Amino acid sequence: MTRSEERWVVATANRGKLAEIQAILAGTGLTLVAQSELGIEPAEESAPTFVENALLKARHAARASSLPAIADDSGLVVDALGGQPGVRSARFAGPDASDEANIERLLSALEGVPEAQRTARFHCVIVAMRSADDPAPVIAAGTWEGKIALHPSGSNGFGYDPVFVIPSLGCTAAELPPGRKNELSHRAGALRELARQLRR
Repeated sequence: MTRSEERWVVATANRGKLAEIQAILAGTGLTLVAQSELGIEPAEESAPTFVENALLKARHAARASSLPAIADDSGLVVDALGGQPGVRSARFAGPDASDEANIERLLSALEGVPEAQRTARFHCVIVAMRSADDPAPVIAAGTWEGKIALHPSGSNGFGYDPVFVIPSLGCTAAELPPGRKNELSHRAGALRELARQLRR
């Protein structure tokens, strides 16, 4: 893939996620549009792994739009919960659960777990493909280590950001300015690697 002014579809309806992706891929020369803006319904995330779900979503968006596509699958992996919520992070409290409901369920599941055992990480896999039949999609991944707080704190970000503590900074992801989060996050790491590969 070479750098050029191209229109790509991003397999998301999440404005926060799209803004992060646009900010980090700003130097690639790609014009990004959310699949929701094109009237494309999201693919069913039926795969058991992040990478398989990302491929599934990218392929669906590329086929429906006839554009090159970027898709990510990301989630929170909590050690004390055996890796949950994992690929079901967005649906942890139910199929159409709000961020608040997912956080409430997470904190309930961790009730009584001491701070030292509340280790967790965000994991993200991002896929870029030129067409639905691209035989060699670009795949990049990133992780962000942290712990789960006892209570939500902060109003920036989305998802589990208000309860994801970065120990070295002593704050949650939702307490970080967006620019700082874009330097540190799992998605940022995966996107920087994706951008490096796309620029080649």
